[in-house]
Amino acid sequence: MLDIQRIRKETDSVKRGLESTGADAAIIDQILELDTQRRHLQQEGDTLRAQLNAASRDIGREKDPDARKALIDAVSSVKKQIKDNENRVPEIEEALNTLMLNVPNVPLPEVPLGDGEDDNVVMAEHGDAPAFDFAPRPHWEIMEQLGIIDFARGQKISGSRFYVLRGDGARLQRALITWMLDVHAREHGYEELYPPAMVRSECLYGTGNLPKFGDNLYRDAEEDYWFVPTAEVPVTNFYRDEILDAQALPIRHAAYSPCFRREKMSHGKDTRGIKRGHQFDKVELVQFAHPDTSRAALDELTEHARVLLERLGLRHRLLNICTGDLSFVACIKFDLETWSPGSQEWLEVSSCSLFGDFQARRARIRFKDEAGTNRFVHTVNGSGLALPRVLISVIETHQQADGSVRIPDVLQPYMGGQTHITAR
Repeated sequence: MLDIQRIRKETDSVKRGLESTGADAAIIDQILELDTQRRHLQQEGDTLRAQLNAASRDIGREKDPDARKALIDAVSSVKKQIKDNENRVPEIEEALNTLMLNVPNVPLPEVPLGDGEDDNVVMAEHGDAPAFDFAPRPHWEIMEQLGIIDFARGQKISGSRFYVLRGDGARLQRALITWMLDVHAREHGYEELYPPAMVRSECLYGTGNLPKFGDNLYRDAEEDYWFVPTAEVPVTNFYRDEILDAQALPIRHAAYSPCFRREKMSHGKDTRGIKRGHQFDKVELVQFAHPDTSRAALDELTEHARVLLERLGLRHRLLNICTGDLSFVACIKFDLETWSPGSQEWLEVSSCSLFGDFQARRARIRFKDEAGTNRFVHTVNGSGLALPRVLISVIETHQQADGSVRIPDVLQPYMGGQTHITAR
């Protein structure tokens, strides 16, 4: 949520920022109109209450019956005006809050201008494209021939876009998750959390998933429980309504969770393999940073995610996401994509974002500065990393001519020293 003071004082720049993302900046005019009405009613209410107090004092001093009655009638009229005023303020505040919740974040000046993903800027590429002396195959062929995935039974259990990892496929996915958590906890200074996979709606409002993206979320039909689209939601809300110790910033957390999203998938697109699904696994990184150091925290977190791709021996690249492709909540975002030689495409495996105080303002996460003033923290997050796309790239990059898959060195200890996945 944007700061209403910023909208008042920097109206034109806020509008330009929103327009660069493709958002309708006219919402800012609506917000300012309601804000003006609210402030006018509040000022009017203060004036009326002052009149009421003065008239009440005059009644006590007035001796003339007629004059006293006139004062009493005047007090009754003022009380009615106060009541009418008080009834209108909540309605305006509710309408204003609804609009504020639907305003996206404003991009930082360094975010490249653009209309969509074609305008994203490749900042760096790492690693060479893997060389094969055979035609590389896509992961779905490799995994089925190795017997480490079962598409048919996954669909029988849950429907389209579901599958079951079997044997070494399940072990490889588990090894990736455990290894990633260990690196972030032991080397990068993140405290590991294991959060609930269901949250209350206020948590999704806090991270900006609601009300904007309610149609993409799964929820319990009877109670206020929502399945998490990412561990970012419960981890960010871990400190909701709290005032943090400024000396403890930045606070870093890493968390694994299953993730659930009602993907709006195009008919016939990405129907092969495990690239898209309604359920997937992910390790998430979240930092709560001081406003003065949050931009540096984004670079740090992005590198924490990137180095994993390097250690897995995967070709990858870093993109600076343009204004037209930014998420609703981010003011700047870097994507990490890894190359999948069998599928012949780049796959996004992490979006690392700085939100400024956008989420903290919604979730009321603050810290006390040196002057004793409560200020909102800045939040930063990114996948570290997301499955199954990392799994896809590992299998396709490390496939062998005999149909086996070589297990990356860093994962071999997590698979009992096993070096290859071979047919069952």
